[in-house]
Amino acid sequence: MLYQDLPREKLVELRKELSAEYEEFRKAGLKLDMSRGKPGLEQLGIAHDILTDDSCVSPGGIDCRNYGNPDGLPELRELFSAVMRVPASNVLLGENSSLSLMYNCVMWAYIFGVGGCKPWSQCGNVKFLCPVPGYDRHFAITEEFGIEMINVAMDGSGPDMDTVEKLVSSDPSIKGIWCVPKYSNPSGVTYSDETVRRFAALRPAAKDFRIFWDNAYCVHELYPDDAVQLADLYGECVKNGTQDMPYIFFSTSKITYAGGGVAAVGASDSNIAELKRRTSIRTICTDKLNQLRHYDFIKASGGIENIMRKHAEHLRPRFEKVLEILDSELSGTGAACWTRPSGGYFISFETLPGCAKKVVASCKEVGVKLTPAGATYPYRRDPHDSNIRIAPSCPSIEELTVATRLLCLCTKLATVEALLSSN
Repeated sequence: MLYQDLPREKLVELRKELSAEYEEFRKAGLKLDMSRGKPGLEQLGIAHDILTDDSCVSPGGIDCRNYGNPDGLPELRELFSAVMRVPASNVLLGENSSLSLMYNCVMWAYIFGVGGCKPWSQCGNVKFLCPVPGYDRHFAITEEFGIEMINVAMDGSGPDMDTVEKLVSSDPSIKGIWCVPKYSNPSGVTYSDETVRRFAALRPAAKDFRIFWDNAYCVHELYPDDAVQLADLYGECVKNGTQDMPYIFFSTSKITYAGGGVAAVGASDSNIAELKRRTSIRTICTDKLNQLRHYDFIKASGGIENIMRKHAEHLRPRFEKVLEILDSELSGTGAACWTRPSGGYFISFETLPGCAKKVVASCKEVGVKLTPAGATYPYRRDPHDSNIRIAPSCPSIEELTVATRLLCLCTKLATVEALLSSN
């Protein structure tokens, strides 16, 4: 029953019924938070053995309590290399957060320049391309430095590459693009092979253009036996002679511990040399003890894939429950559409234009906190006011059931009210 096809008197009657149901939720005294993709308590227990590992000497004989090895523990760089698909010699380990590595890369380009080019701070109006809907933390970094952000639409294959190619090749003020290439935040889209090849074949007008390839969810499968494959960007760039374009980021934040993991960046020889030089001024070495703990834990667990199977066992029923309720409550109403990801941490939910803020506010009013409407767009401005990011990972199945039913109710109510206003 499409709400758009209902006569006005039926919409008025439906609004009355939905409002009464909403008041029942108000009486329930809910207090649920689905605003961020945090691991749940069961997931945090998966890596507990890291806390009991008191190793200090690496398999290669490095005493991790001491200074030295500013690139990071060689054994862990080798292990990460296979996941990142970048040679181990081109992997630089950081501290716990890949986001901080991204921030540093933007900051250093802004202050010092990249690849021998002028600092971005001296280049006038610097611009970044931002596939949307996208990751709010990315947009916050470029906004921090006053970099103009340009929306690029996403589809089932990734960013609109016709637009990306046209803008990058013609405008030297465009210095970068944000990408979450596998199980994109929030849509869950994985870039197609053709999209990856077109990225590698870009011929930017700016010599210092960089692809910020945040492969945060490269091993985060919901269905490990039917894993989605992402093409090898770095390998394609090497074929095209464009290996200086990408910075490839990875971390264990949602593999082991958020805030207590290990982050890494992979890049070309010249980019890595530049990043090492910058890093060496800031710190003598990173936390090799934490790196050794991670290496030992991953090896003892039989590899990252085995660890991620345990995460999938926690996440899969939560995603399936949310999708089951969305299908049951909203299919056929025309009130919303949503993605069906096979990995990552989010579901992208689209209301009718002009309804997302109303839905989020209505949920919050009765005790369910969602990611703010607009957060998935630069400057927090969704031009259609329609996108909501759903984060199913942290709540229990019971809490998710209640929260998702409330989301559906608020979506129906906002839709009916919008249709009545338009009539």
